Amino acid sequence: MNFASWQKLTPQQAAREIHERIRTRLRPGQPRAAIAQLYSEEVLARHLSEAPRTGPLGGVPYFAKDLFDVAGWPTSGGSSFLPEVRPVSGDGAFVRAMRATGAVLAGKTQLHEFAYGVTGENYTYGDCEHPLHPGRTTGGSSSGSVAVVAAGIVPFALGSDTGCSVRVPAAFCGLFGYRLTPHHPWIRDAMGLAASYDTPGWFTANADDMRQAISALVGLRTSERTPRGCYLDMPGVDADVALACREAAGRIASPADPTVRDDLLHGFAPAFDTYNTITAREAWEAHKGWAERYRERYDPVVWPRLTRALTLTPAQIAAADLGMATIGMLWTKFFQTYDFLVLPASPFPSLTKADCTLANRTRILNLNVQASVGGLPVLTIPVKLPSGFTTGLQIIVNDVQSPVVNWALERWM
Repeated sequence: MNFASWQKLTPQQAAREIHERIRTRLRPGQPRAAIAQLYSEEVLARHLSEAPRTGPLGGVPYFAKDLFDVAGWPTSGGSSFLPEVRPVSGDGAFVRAMRATGAVLAGKTQLHEFAYGVTGENYTYGDCEHPLHPGRTTGGSSSGSVAVVAAGIVPFALGSDTGCSVRVPAAFCGLFGYRLTPHHPWIRDAMGLAASYDTPGWFTANADDMRQAISALVGLRTSERTPRGCYLDMPGVDADVALACREAAGRIASPADPTVRDDLLHGFAPAFDTYNTITAREAWEAHKGWAERYRERYDPVVWPRLTRALTLTPAQIAAADLGMATIGMLWTKFFQTYDFLVLPASPFPSLTKADCTLANRTRILNLNVQASVGGLPVLTIPVKLPSGFTTGLQIIVNDVQSPVVNWALERWM
């Protein structure tokens, strides 16, 4: 069901449908792994009836990742203790912006603890599985949000993307995703991970809904000029994924010429270390006030990522600061000639639990941190694989209202 189909339902029908789909489309244990908060059917029907249908998203139900504040509910950030140290005073900016469009919040979704992971595993609430492929991960950290859209429970869900947390879940689950830019008002008042890279974003199941959402929330521009872009083959991608991405990218871009390819691959080389260093430093700053007190309640995998900041040397910090500057200049140079760059969004399809390893986390980040370090918006387009799984394309632009976004979505409608 797309936006229009949900808007045709009465409030009572829509509320009943959401609750029924949670019961029937999520496997045992998955409602807890995917959903943090849910309005009762009666309350949700009332909210749907009160929403103005004249707004661009009037009557569209959605879920919000549980790092965005909602009045009356705690924000847990995928942890067992955050509400004890971070009270919620009211709706956050992103939730208020959604209300202004007429969209209606159905509940909040789980995530990889404190958004510090890419696999959708959660030590406290359970691992979030791909709704269509049992035993496979949704990806993360926006795991619950991607799950409720992929399962068809709602047509829209809010996520966040620091290193790849909209892009990879969208790729794994065959959805469209959009990430905005760091320091956006919609993410500044959320429980973030690293302020330099945190961005708000969202998921839809189809291109038309994504275009409507972007138009309603940030606006879309058009251009009579055909945008110019290129596709960059990246190392570390499985052969079948690389082939599928190359073929899909051919709908909008040619492969980068050798000079551009070499410049980008060389210039992107410090992106992984830059991202990891700055994220560790900023995440520790956000947590240090309570970290030691709650040490035993952190995910044992997340804890060492946080405390890595304590081992950083001045030389590593200086190198990361330099990396931010040089990669920023590389992007500036690129956008003087091109309107967009296309990269694979994942090096492989959705992972099994056994394959959620540090090595595979590194492979994922090595495809995605270039845009994160550059602070750039990214549209993710799903790509089907012969195996029945999916991957995705990142279409990286330099403006959230870029005409490229509308132009690209039209080619997938």
